[in-house]
Amino acid sequence: MHKPLKKIVIVGGGSAGWLTAGIIAAEHISNENSVVEITLVESADVAPVGVGEGTWPSMRSTLKKMGISETAFFLSCDASFKQGSKFSHWTTNTNEHYYHPFTLPNGFNDINLAPHWQPYRDKISFADAVNEQSHLGLHNRAPKQISTAEYAFSANYGYHLDAGKFGQFLQKHCTEKLHVKHIIDHVIKVNSAENGDIASISTKQNGEISGDLFIDCTGSAAILFAKHYNIPFVSKKQVLFNDSALAVQVQYQNDESPIASFTHSTAQKAGWIWDIGLPSRRGVGYTYSSSHINDENAEKELRAYITPSLGEKAADSAMIRKIAINPGHREKFWHKNCVAIGMSAGFIEPLEASALVLIELSAKMISEQLPANRQTMDIIAKRFNEKFLHRWENIIDFLKLHYALSKRNDSSYWLDNRESSTIPETLQEQLTLWKYHSPYKFDATHTEEMFPSASFQYVLYGMGFITEPPRKKSVDQSQEAEKLFNENVNRTKQLLTALPTNRELINKIKQYGLPKI
Repeated sequence: MHKPLKKIVIVGGGSAGWLTAGIIAAEHISNENSVVEITLVESADVAPVGVGEGTWPSMRSTLKKMGISETAFFLSCDASFKQGSKFSHWTTNTNEHYYHPFTLPNGFNDINLAPHWQPYRDKISFADAVNEQSHLGLHNRAPKQISTAEYAFSANYGYHLDAGKFGQFLQKHCTEKLHVKHIIDHVIKVNSAENGDIASISTKQNGEISGDLFIDCTGSAAILFAKHYNIPFVSKKQVLFNDSALAVQVQYQNDESPIASFTHSTAQKAGWIWDIGLPSRRGVGYTYSSSHINDENAEKELRAYITPSLGEKAADSAMIRKIAINPGHREKFWHKNCVAIGMSAGFIEPLEASALVLIELSAKMISEQLPANRQTMDIIAKRFNEKFLHRWENIIDFLKLHYALSKRNDSSYWLDNRESSTIPETLQEQLTLWKYHSPYKFDATHTEEMFPSASFQYVLYGMGFITEPPRKKSVDQSQEAEKLFNENVNRTKQLLTALPTNRELINKIKQYGLPKI
């Protein structure tokens, strides 16, 4: 019980395995003589799912802490800048759209601009009024200039990336720079200790590999968490209906085609289509409910979406990949001396790109609170389980919000999504509250919430939700709000003039690289 924790064994590679390895190694392995040893074991036969192509801004600090050059990341991972998400046809199935940008409303820590925007709601959208980022998205602008240092910015950003290349890039960095041991082999058996912990895994070619802490990154197979420990899976199909996805790669018309600054999400009759712009191609996919549309008709909708870009002949012949989704998560995420991270912990539709950030947060908590020995592990595991159960619930509420606010009546999918029996009680309470109180800081019940109250504001007011005006507004606050609205107009003009397009900046990064400082 008091023996120091020394050996961490990660089973499974891909983005989940290598991000986890890199985050922990960057903090605990400073040189080859480190007291902590990390071994990653993965099978050569398991291909990554490879559709997690969007990140949150948190990925910048993650890569920086791992000692990764942002220039090298861009060159190796076919990466581009992501400044948020654009939602089209979600509210009424007309040409309406709204933005969920990564930048907080101006002055957010000092004033809630939402009540002050309400009188102007018919003249300007909430996102347009409170910061510049939706305007940048409209013009495919980058969030920085070529003279801006790595990871610094003029507008907050995450990334779009090629998930397969990202995993390979992380593998190279972790093994060459962070001293992570890499074994390519098949796990044929999981061996238990007397106390029920995992003592070791048996591999086909490398024999037994022992460890003090095992991390399951084996995807939906969850060979440690599900097959060995039989940790129950909690389905969320009754809340988030989408259980299928079709993915396709779409080529640009030419080398100078614009690269979108936002993930585009376009609602369909039984789901929605994602459209992600990388430098070399677009990643497009349709996630939908098999209870509301069959695969054949879903494929027709997806091909119809890509036809304007490719032409009818190319769209009809494009190779489409089917991906099954089991929406939900494990009952818990840390059991005995084993932690589930990535799809082994759970998966839901990628509406707000939460998959990679959950990996980041899981690995960061393990790294920060790495058990000194087995005695402290159960205490940390309890905290980990409580925190990540709340995070999953928070994500599910936030995603469901997009559906609950829709006014679409063109299919049973949208009508079913508004049935109160499918809306979590926690979200129903929030929606009742938000009729009278705009989301703001005190909505958060936990530290480090997945989505700040600003994110709820962007979705609520982007989809036409109305909060009753406060009974009385401070004159000083009203004047401050007007000042911030005017400042936003001027800053938007300045940035639209100063910032290059995504394509222009990425071409310059390839040519010159970004400054290190």
